Amino acid sequence: MWKLFAILSAVFAALTSILAKIGMKGVDSNLATAIRTVVVVILSWGIVFSAGGQNAIKGLTKQNWTFLILSGLATGLSWIFYYRAISVGNVSQVAIIDKSSIVLTLILAFVILGEQFTLKTLLASAFMIIGTFIMIWK
Repeated sequence: MWKLFAILSAVFAALTSILAKIGMKGVDSNLATAIRTVVVVILSWGIVFSAGGQNAIKGLTKQNWTFLILSGLATGLSWIFYYRAISVGNVSQVAIIDKSSIVLTLILAFVILGEQFTLKTLLASAFMIIGTFIMIWK
């Protein structure tokens, strides 16, 4: 089931970039990010309440709160910089650079979480890095 969710994530991430680029025409990137964020907040809390998950808030630990807040800050900064980048650059190039975060995530997962690299992971990472440089090379 996780693979289906990952595929759907990729599809909607792609749509996010295209729809944002179209919708941002003549709009400040920070305003566009704020509007998008409000929509995400409403959607997220709607899902939480419709699934009855709001009661789990009481069980969150200090560590849960700390790292979820830090993750939220990282997400917000990522969105702000991404929207600024696509407002002035080509989505095809910005998206490739943005998705190089996959390689950074793999490295951080190894260093911080102790996840192991495999030959397949190393090769895929190398191809992603090469692909990123090919896309941004003038």
